[in-house]
Amino acid sequence: MSEPLLAARGVFKSYRLARREIPVLRNISLEARHGDFLALRGSSGAGKSTLLHLLGALDAPDRGSIRLNGEEVATGSPAVLSRIRNRSVGFVFQAYHLLPELDALENVALPARVARREASEVEAKARELLRRVGLAERVEHRPYELSGGEQQRVAIARALMNDPALLLADEPTGNLDSRTGHEIIDLLLELQAERQMTLIMATHAAEIASRAPRVLELVDGALSSIL
Repeated sequence: MSEPLLAARGVFKSYRLARREIPVLRNISLEARHGDFLALRGSSGAGKSTLLHLLGALDAPDRGSIRLNGEEVATGSPAVLSRIRNRSVGFVFQAYHLLPELDALENVALPARVARREASEVEAKARELLRRVGLAERVEHRPYELSGGEQQRVAIARALMNDPALLLADEPTGNLDSRTGHEIIDLLLELQAERQMTLIMATHAAEIASRAPRVLELVDGALSSIL
């Protein structure tokens, strides 16, 4: 059997607040293969965002192993982790995190600019991604000129710019109304199926989690069940 795209083994993470050490994640182990869709369910404060940050090389665990595409993430150098984030991982956050001074096209193109890809190729692909997420007529609009749902669509297009193998979505509908949220989930699942990406989505909503073939339940920093 082939090696999983993502494998975490015995991952622990704590944060220090003044003189107190606050445990966040305790002995987390999970696997995801190419094309998997996993929902990470749990209440606010359960550790979902922290776990996604570790899996996506945005932060390092206190101990344990995280391997992505055969590379060790937990102990990688800053240069290695930057390369992994740019080329192998796409992030979709609750708060969009678009740069306000850039228009939609420029925001989507940013990861490819960082990777120093050829300018005309980058622009063509960014335009195509915006068309795919339904924003062909919004390429020159800045974030403040877009609705919340449109901003999240830009963020999704940006996350796909470098064709990541792993897409991490952290409460992607948290700032959206119910109808728009359902549209965003539908779009994410369509794109995941089209591109055969591995998608891990954190949510506190049981309805959203139920759409995943696998659901991981986080309770007080530990995986209490795998459904």
